[in-house]
Amino acid sequence: MVSLVEDHDITHLSGYHTRAQARYFFEVRTREESRLLPDIYAFTREKNIPFLILGSGLNCLFAFDMFPWVVVKNALCAWSYDAAWKILHAESQAWIWDIAETIEEQYGNPIWHRFIGLPWSIGGALYGNAGCFGLETESNFTSAHILDLVTGEERTLSSDDMHFSYRSSMIKEDAESTHTKRFFIIDASFDLSRKREKYASDADVRHFRETKQPKGNTCGSFFKNPSKEHSAGALIEWAWLRWFHLGTASFSEVHANFLMSEENGSWKDLLSLIELAQKKVHDQYGIMLVPEVQILST
Repeated sequence: MVSLVEDHDITHLSGYHTRAQARYFFEVRTREESRLLPDIYAFTREKNIPFLILGSGLNCLFAFDMFPWVVVKNALCAWSYDAAWKILHAESQAWIWDIAETIEEQYGNPIWHRFIGLPWSIGGALYGNAGCFGLETESNFTSAHILDLVTGEERTLSSDDMHFSYRSSMIKEDAESTHTKRFFIIDASFDLSRKREKYASDADVRHFRETKQPKGNTCGSFFKNPSKEHSAGALIEWAWLRWFHLGTASFSEVHANFLMSEENGSWKDLLSLIELAQKKVHDQYGIMLVPEVQILST
């Protein structure tokens, strides 16, 4: 059996920095170590205990003090860029912000300029089809290698296989329907030779992120935008919740859709504020806000 670390602090693996521990912990640092995951998965299925895979964790809210079962941390972060063919190959925990900035500044390719400042890993961005200002992760995606934790087989997925939709993918849909992550993203490839976008934008992303996005313990925009006409931030502000504090949780005064937590704050405060925002917006406008950030509980 794979050796697991016991009682491991995972507070830093969530952007909210609410205190959390994992009863058992394993970190995948190489592709070879990823091949041990089916054994861990089989063990958790045999014992009927949850199995949680985390990447950067910055798009997760830990709704627990102790995860009493197994947490796997993905630390595969290598990437390479073929400047001649403009092809990117990246492991799943490579930071999309760093990649976008590097290929623009060092290789003169600004195609992912809008991703500069986006707090997602490659795997997390694929999982939730992350995007901003009309550019989405699926736009330049060509293929991904994933590990099926049930069969132990590696598979190659095309864009059609991924079934991308707004802030979702086949992998996310499978995880939400089965309440477990069966598929582990190893790496992905992108064709960055041609711009593909939902809509055009000339937004100055650096200025926007420096002046319009809050700093602190947050996972970025919390709720999905219901429509172009009704952004989540506007709805929260219209419900008089911008800068509203509930215990250690608040919505930012800079951007109302940024859920914030004080250092070592309470996840219970965060959940209470989320429920309050959903209720007030629904009562006033008949719109149910849906989280974009994953809420992980036991």
